Amino acid sequence: MTRHELDAAGIHDPALRADYLRCRLLNARHGRTYFLATRLLPAARRPAVHALYGFARWADDIVDDFEGSGGTAPRAACLDRLDAELSRALRTGRGDEPVVRALAHTAATYRIDHRHFTDFMASMRTDLTVTDYPTFAELRHYMHGSAAVIGLQMLPVLGHVVPREDAEPHAAALGVAFQLTNFLRDVGEDLDRGRIYLPADLLAAHGVDREHLWWSRRTGRPDRRITAALRDFAALTRGYYRRALPGIPMLDPVARPCIRTAYVLYGGIVTAVERDGYAVLHRRSAVRRRVRAAVALDGLVRVGAARLLAARTARTAPPVTVEEAA
Repeated sequence: MTRHELDAAGIHDPALRADYLRCRLLNARHGRTYFLATRLLPAARRPAVHALYGFARWADDIVDDFEGSGGTAPRAACLDRLDAELSRALRTGRGDEPVVRALAHTAATYRIDHRHFTDFMASMRTDLTVTDYPTFAELRHYMHGSAAVIGLQMLPVLGHVVPREDAEPHAAALGVAFQLTNFLRDVGEDLDRGRIYLPADLLAAHGVDREHLWWSRRTGRPDRRITAALRDFAALTRGYYRRALPGIPMLDPVARPCIRTAYVLYGGIVTAVERDGYAVLHRRSAVRRRVRAAVALDGLVRVGAARLLAARTARTAPPVTVEEAA
């Protein structure tokens, strides 16, 4: 995180600046697509985004990085400690963990509802014991805490030009769309961890179960039934992108290029999966480098236009009278 970003955000305390830097490193390491999009935000808002995503990545690492180390007990203990630390930091603004301190500072600065963090931690605990979902309704309940609340946390940071309650459903849908995209791309990797995020009823509609997926993963052989199930899951994912799209014009104009870029790049992952013949059990699909570059360039152009418009609006706005300010 540059000194310029921290200065712009009004973060001057050396310890707190180091906390935010830790969050930025986590976001850069794990979230290549969204990290790129975050660069399109005004400098003053980037540290808060890194705090939100850095905390989410850290909690997710706890769930995923203890595989084979004594079952769920070590991970549950780590989540317990994190949950207690989070509750204390949100309540008092103080804590022992750098990422949590940055998150608490962001939550206080932007008045983010603490329930979003509670719901997120509940879904992280679910990952300790739940390895599949019988129906999409049950998966959607999990994704409220693991994905939708991320969109809701982000909304106050991004800003909005409509009442918050109007923008929230679209922000939540975008968080879900991003996570469904990850589920689609990472079917093979999740299966290696013993997890299946494709709903069992969707798989069963095509005659697919866990054993079919394992067979394809082990042998490297495709199966038309699996392909059909993945195609349906991709269509379901596209539906959430459509729900999210009307929310982009509801955001602060200077934040729209960032979210539009993330929207296009993540949607491009679904396109890459389709292009690769839904071979997600055998290899990881990715957006081609030239496409990423083109999308990033478009985002930069949009940023310039938004900032120019904001500057012109500020110059032409009538002065505020004492009566109006009151």
